[in-house]
Amino acid sequence: MRRTRVTSFDVAEAAGVSQSTVSRALAGSPSITEETRARVEAAAATLGYHVDARAARLRSGRTGTLAVVVVGRAGFDPTRVSGFHYALLGSTCAAAAECGYQSLVSFQSEQGSFSWNYVAQGQADGLVVMGTSVNRAAWNDLLETAPEGPVAVWGAPFDDDRWVRASNFEGAVMAVERLVSAGYRRIGFLGTVDSEHPQFAERYEGYRDTLVRHGLPVSDPLEVLGDDRVAGGRDAIARLLAAKQPPDAVFAANDAIALGALEALDREGVRVPEDFGVIGFDGLAAGVHSHPPLTTIEPDFAEAGRALVSRICDPDEEPTRRVPVRLIERGSVRAPR
Repeated sequence: MRRTRVTSFDVAEAAGVSQSTVSRALAGSPSITEETRARVEAAAATLGYHVDARAARLRSGRTGTLAVVVVGRAGFDPTRVSGFHYALLGSTCAAAAECGYQSLVSFQSEQGSFSWNYVAQGQADGLVVMGTSVNRAAWNDLLETAPEGPVAVWGAPFDDDRWVRASNFEGAVMAVERLVSAGYRRIGFLGTVDSEHPQFAERYEGYRDTLVRHGLPVSDPLEVLGDDRVAGGRDAIARLLAAKQPPDAVFAANDAIALGALEALDREGVRVPEDFGVIGFDGLAAGVHSHPPLTTIEPDFAEAGRALVSRICDPDEEPTRRVPVRLIERGSVRAPR
């Protein structure tokens, strides 16, 4: 025998309220008392009634969906998304769920196939864009398209009222202070500082200002070459060690560069942290397994996700622009002296 579908009228009869009260109670309306809401929810659970989410969305004009676009380099393989962006994506989807949104995730990298108009197409209520800053074609296309609806971004190479970033300057200060406290005195900076890497530029400023305050020499940023940041870190260390007066520590602009640096130092027989200190930035889980484990500056990923989603979920609230960071002590910096 075919089972009769339970309706909101059945729930209303079981709870002793009107059908409209059932609708308001299950929609979370503040006009319904907690006692009535509890009675309606209990009746719905007993009868196995579930709200028709699709019909509810049609009535409200909302999709209940948040579009999340991850921008990769040209030729990007979505199966090899960076650990940082994977963590940021996860925290964003979790924050969206807390706000009652499903997440529609898209990985994009190729010019001519970018898509941002999820709100205009009725697929989402807002858009979060994150990813590498070096794909200028993607970010320029986002600016030119000016998609409808609320937008929040992480990783953009431009400054406007939509971006959210880590507290890069403060994190760099934290990193260099830790190296100085351990007795390192010739501290280099690994990372390309240019218009495509605003986060690296902010980290270099924190590095420079801290060394100046301590009266220690400041090095120009050592450019990291190529798309493979780990390989770039290995190459950068090889160039540093060949200098007449090599540094005794480095602050790397991100963890991938730092991991490459650790590999090169190990290969050259340089003892870390006894003779050379290394600190990265990003808090990648891979740093736990390096030799030695990588000390790093980690942004609060949960807060980053909430800050991005709040632009869509709470558009009238004062937006969070900077996400706090913390020092993660592992094994690539010796103890303070």
